[in-house]
Amino acid sequence: MVADALTQSSHEIFVHIRIIIGMVLGLSVARLVSGATRFIQHPGKEKIYPVHFAWVICIFLFIIHFWWFEFALSQTRVWTFSLYFLLISYSIVFVMLAAMLFPDEIREYRGFQDYFSQRRGWFYALLLVLFVIDVIDTLVKGEKYYHHYGIAYPIRQALLIAGAAGGLAFRSPRYDAVYAFCALTAQAVWIAVLFNVLD
Repeated sequence: MVADALTQSSHEIFVHIRIIIGMVLGLSVARLVSGATRFIQHPGKEKIYPVHFAWVICIFLFIIHFWWFEFALSQTRVWTFSLYFLLISYSIVFVMLAAMLFPDEIREYRGFQDYFSQRRGWFYALLLVLFVIDVIDTLVKGEKYYHHYGIAYPIRQALLIAGAAGGLAFRSPRYDAVYAFCALTAQAVWIAVLFNVLD
């Protein structure tokens, strides 16, 4: 009887938190979609910078992937404010990244290439925070969940974290391009191979 009540309470808390996370992530998706349509609305004015747009796609994939795998938290039996704060913080970093990719105003820059070049440090810092929080979030789900994907997950995260740290250390358009397209490819493969079904 007590166990049933605890399960029901945990489930209700999970649903409540999932709704809040969905609202926050919805802001990120809306920002990315709205920003991306600029290139259709004003093709002569807004020019695509491949590195910037690769990150737009990559962050979009990260968001929908995050939304998907957070269902694993439905198994959480004891919710704490620290766990709740972690998840909200995770979601907020996505909002900040989306806002960094598509700022409210870009007239002071010579297009998205100039904008990304001048704001890349902030972008990589937020990316680094995102990848570190992802590791913490995965550990919170339990040792079994962490080891479910074998050595692939820690290797992937280590490379993503190292890449973001490298972006802070090296100011190079070539580095930006290689890291962006490697991260995009890695995320697409990760979703396609490991997350076709919800475990």
